[in-house]
Amino acid sequence: MTVIDYDLEFLEDGRTIELISIGMVCDDGREYYAVNSDADWDRVKKHNWLMQNVWPHLPLRGHKTGLVTVGSRTEIQLTTPGVIDTRNTQVKPRWVIANEVRDFVQAAGPDVELWANYGAYDHVCLAQLWGRMIDLPEGVPMFTHDIQQERSRQGLAWDDLPRQESGEHNALADARHNQRVRRWLAERA
Repeated sequence: MTVIDYDLEFLEDGRTIELISIGMVCDDGREYYAVNSDADWDRVKKHNWLMQNVWPHLPLRGHKTGLVTVGSRTEIQLTTPGVIDTRNTQVKPRWVIANEVRDFVQAAGPDVELWANYGAYDHVCLAQLWGRMIDLPEGVPMFTHDIQQERSRQGLAWDDLPRQESGEHNALADARHNQRVRRWLAERA
């Protein structure tokens, strides 16, 4: 069995879950990252949480950063949001991402396990790359194992898990962290 840890950043409104970016890391050492050029960037820009937490990690052009005081700390933050850099090779149409993700998963072999953190929406958004869940390509699992379920099963609290050092809400950095936490949990089991 080969494990792929992944994370998706998405725009959700209670009715839809729209892909923004995806990061995947495989136990065989491969990694994948893409940003959905077809995302509704106007809607994303109206979503304060996404603009503060996800947007700064995306390939941008025309953005500016500056020092901003937050409480008693000074942080570097976006002061001008800019736009998605569609010339960046990581920015791709959804159909290309679907094909590349299918190939990434299938290259892991016939027995693949997917893992994510709070992965319910991630799995739905992943499955929607190909339409309905029954349209999943061969080799793409119909469910995702969840780090939080395993944490709970082991009787651990959220604060017991290893902390992410940086890049939180960058899909690839989050996928790498998920792999680290999943392996840590497996050692404890």
